[in-house]
Amino acid sequence: MSVLSGKKILLGVSGGIAAYKTASLVRLFIKAGAHVQVIMTPASKDFVTPLTLSTLSKNPVFSSFYNQDDENEKWNNHVELALWADLMVIAPATANTLSKMANGTCDNLLIAAYLSAKCPVYFAPAMDLDMYKHPSTIANFFSLTEFGDAIIPAETGELASGLAGEGRMAEPEHIVAFIEADVESRLPLKGKKILITAGPTYEAIDPVRFIGNHSSGKMGFDIALSAANLGASVILVSGPTHCKATNSLIQVIPVVSAQEMYDACHHYYANADVVIAAAAVADYKPKRVALQKIKKSADDFNIEMEKTKDILASLGQIKENQFLIGFALETENEIENAKLKIQKKNLDLIVLNSLQDKGAGFGKDTNKVTFIDKFFTVEAMELKSKEAVADDILNKVIAHFDV
Repeated sequence: MSVLSGKKILLGVSGGIAAYKTASLVRLFIKAGAHVQVIMTPASKDFVTPLTLSTLSKNPVFSSFYNQDDENEKWNNHVELALWADLMVIAPATANTLSKMANGTCDNLLIAAYLSAKCPVYFAPAMDLDMYKHPSTIANFFSLTEFGDAIIPAETGELASGLAGEGRMAEPEHIVAFIEADVESRLPLKGKKILITAGPTYEAIDPVRFIGNHSSGKMGFDIALSAANLGASVILVSGPTHCKATNSLIQVIPVVSAQEMYDACHHYYANADVVIAAAAVADYKPKRVALQKIKKSADDFNIEMEKTKDILASLGQIKENQFLIGFALETENEIENAKLKIQKKNLDLIVLNSLQDKGAGFGKDTNKVTFIDKFFTVEAMELKSKEAVADDILNKVIAHFDV
């Protein structure tokens, strides 16, 4: 899956012949899973129609501050457009548009949005070779890169003037590849290996019955997705669940029982930089598993139980440089019990859930957690979506490596 998947891209199109290529560029962004909003300069509409880009992006195209044909139409808010974007791409970036960007000449909606942007900005120059080499153009390149904008270098080839040389806008697939590589290089967890557990475990009673719990696995899968989106390579050891991994950086290891999860975690542990144990592992399992289905014959039925292996404690015992994060689901004396678990299991951080909190617990889309680190610093969080909680957990991981 592309690192652009889910990204909101504001594409600015200025008035050069290369504007015709933006139809392909929008298609490639959409194919990568991005959401695209297009702003066109008035001149660019001579080269590609707003209808084309609107159809491909599945969004209306903006080119002016308001609709001049409708006096009751609200204005097109350049600030909202700029703040919506995760990335802004200006392609083609003509000499005229580059000059306006570099000097703050705000005479159209595209430049107004550019000047309001807080996100990374990429620009793909497109002009004739003499214009591309002119000292004023080179000075504008320098100014924009000093601002923090990224130039997607022009390519060499046949130009609209009939000449051949440098100044041709990079091909759409090269623009996408450039942005993907740049975004990936900035990901804070690139190169990190994260081992995550998720879901319940099922402990067999007989071939058709088991002891389990109500964990859906959603919290662990959301953590895995957040980690992968931040560049990490993820091993996700998951008990039975209907959740699906949607990022190619996530390798799912399916297991059923606590023993299988124990074995898988120890197999991958040595190479992990971070371990996040979000699974709801059974504490006990039947001491003996019937080989055949147990018949319903007696009024009373007793199962002799024995403890399962404590996966988290066993990892804490052999911990070297791993950043080890555990979860605790408590119903009473939550903080005290969580602190004891940190010490007993040699954890760096614990994520405390309480069934007393409305909106938290199994089978819900939200969670309310409290972070407690190994120094017993307590940080209570508000009720959030599980996706947002996953991001909070990964922010703790990022902070650990930034120290």
